Amino acid sequence: MADPATDSVDDIQLFDPEILKEPYEAYQRLRDNAPVFHIPAFNLHVVTRYDLLREAIRDTETYSSKMDGFIGGSQQMMFDSAPEDVQKELRHWAEQMIEIPPTMLTLDEPEHTQYRSLVSKLFTVSQIRKAEPAVQVVIDETIENFIDSGSVDFMSAFAGPVPLRIIADRLGIPEADRVFFDDAATAAAAGLRFSPISHDEMLRRARLGVELQQLLVRLIEECRREPQENMISILANSKLEGDDRLLTHGECLSVLNQFLVAGHETTTSTFGWGMLLLCRNPEIQDVLRDDPSLVKTFVEEVLRLESPVQGLPRLVTKDTELGGHPLKAGNMIMLRYGAANRDERQFENPDELDVHRKKAGMQMAFGSGVHFCIGAPLARQELNLGFPALLKRMGNIRLAPGHPPPEAEPSFILRNLPQLHIDYELLDG
Repeated sequence: MADPATDSVDDIQLFDPEILKEPYEAYQRLRDNAPVFHIPAFNLHVVTRYDLLREAIRDTETYSSKMDGFIGGSQQMMFDSAPEDVQKELRHWAEQMIEIPPTMLTLDEPEHTQYRSLVSKLFTVSQIRKAEPAVQVVIDETIENFIDSGSVDFMSAFAGPVPLRIIADRLGIPEADRVFFDDAATAAAAGLRFSPISHDEMLRRARLGVELQQLLVRLIEECRREPQENMISILANSKLEGDDRLLTHGECLSVLNQFLVAGHETTTSTFGWGMLLLCRNPEIQDVLRDDPSLVKTFVEEVLRLESPVQGLPRLVTKDTELGGHPLKAGNMIMLRYGAANRDERQFENPDELDVHRKKAGMQMAFGSGVHFCIGAPLARQELNLGFPALLKRMGNIRLAPGHPPPEAEPSFILRNLPQLHIDYELLDG
């Protein structure tokens, strides 16, 4: 007989901070009982089953990526909750911001492909292979900075610095601007977590956002005068197909902003969750050392189990139904990758880490279809090089005593691990 307590989903509050920290039991109940789950307060329909996500992703005419309303609405809610003096200062910074038009993430075909093609040349197989020695240098140098300590906050010592340095290199950020860039880029990515923050932090992020725009505009103009081989230069000197003008500053900034998240925040998160999984499954450490070819599957399993982007919205363009659930034109659905990646209908023993899993690459942490993450090859390269390098130098990796248990920051979009204190023994790598 079915258990009424688990069949009912009326008590599930997906925006509850405790559920956001550990959502997987709620995801399972939704997959089994309400795979398209309506949240009336936000008029949001949350999709949790793998097959239904695939159906929606493939039908780009019915489920549009033009989701500016979701992002803008979330930001407006935070603004409205602030005191008048804070709102006044936020307006001051907002007036200085360059207007950002929609580009890759929030456009449909064919406009989406026009922008995507401008930067895809930086993420070809040949370009990724060409970059491998430089990526390995960043990884090895970062490890050398902390390895002798035997105890470290992995997030601040490695998981954060490595992707930040690599994306800064790829963008072409000058060394003199790196300290500021690291702070501003981290703040920009944090803004997409939609997590509660203090008013001081709201103001700090607003100021950094303006100053980051000013830095990037300066670099765009420098690259137009003297083109270089980096992403900013390619964007600065690019034109859309069939258009004679160069991209505007706003168009360049829109694309660059997306790479600050795709090239930094998500890879940082995956490094953190992967290290935590190694601590919780210590036998896997030796398995990966003995057979490094399994690292690729391990990385796919980390992405599947702890999807760094838990979900993204789509706009319903016409009356339809999904999984038997009626949807109206104008409704917003939330494609919940974090739930689909643990769907037992797609993955056997979905809550287990299995470095021998067949078709582990079927996970959807990078999305799917025309909006598949363009930076996925770079992220996979960093992860596939980073974990072997860490395991070569660090043995008996374990959680450090004396610290609170590691847990996710409560966020509806990104799955972030703020801190991860570990102890380890030095190996003769």
